[in-house]
Amino acid sequence: METTHILVVDDDLRLRDLIERYLTQQGFHVYGAPHAAAMRRELAAHHVDLIVLDLMLPDADGLQLCRELRAEGVDTPIIMLTAKGDDVDRIVGLEIGADDYLGKPCNPRELVARIRAVLRRRPRAPVGAPQLEQAPVTFGRFTFDFATRQLLDDNTPIKLTSGEFAVLAALITHPFETLSRERLIAIARGRDHEAFDRSIDVMVSRLRRYIEDDPRQPRWLQTVWGEGYVFVLHGGTA
Repeated sequence: METTHILVVDDDLRLRDLIERYLTQQGFHVYGAPHAAAMRRELAAHHVDLIVLDLMLPDADGLQLCRELRAEGVDTPIIMLTAKGDDVDRIVGLEIGADDYLGKPCNPRELVARIRAVLRRRPRAPVGAPQLEQAPVTFGRFTFDFATRQLLDDNTPIKLTSGEFAVLAALITHPFETLSRERLIAIARGRDHEAFDRSIDVMVSRLRRYIEDDPRQPRWLQTVWGEGYVFVLHGGTA
């Protein structure tokens, strides 16, 4: 059975250590981060199935951080932790994309139950996302490997965020087909979300910097003005 990877983001060292040890005992693979900057590094370096996110961090507000992650296309389930008892925070957190909400100090057994419940409610891979058994796609000097979730430039891995991976996967699996921003989000995320138009534009811009010789005149990721984006596969293999 595949191990579930959990990222615990909390600046309370004692609580974070307690949660990490308990989750590890329950069979999860756990990463820890004391603040938002460390969380970003962990998300860039590892595949994460679920994030346990503290509401109050030394360098960020948890609600705003959750909002930013969703706007960037990060669809990883999020359980928020808070010492606050205000229902407004709980409601806002759920409205902006958190999957569950738990007060601090929390019972580790209840947290595990919440984690398992969230993972049961949400598929391991987004609906419409490419399957891991799909063959790698080669275009130019690049290879997009679905199984390892990597983009390789002449065998050198390029680090992609979860959102960038999902968007590029959606485009690559629909070559020569113009995808609107809304359809890109639906394919990449696999659930109904408001279309964050600007975030898609930003991710496509970053992807072009990775794969285009001249991002201003893209060869692979082209814009169809007024409609969306299209992946043009020139002599590649799918």
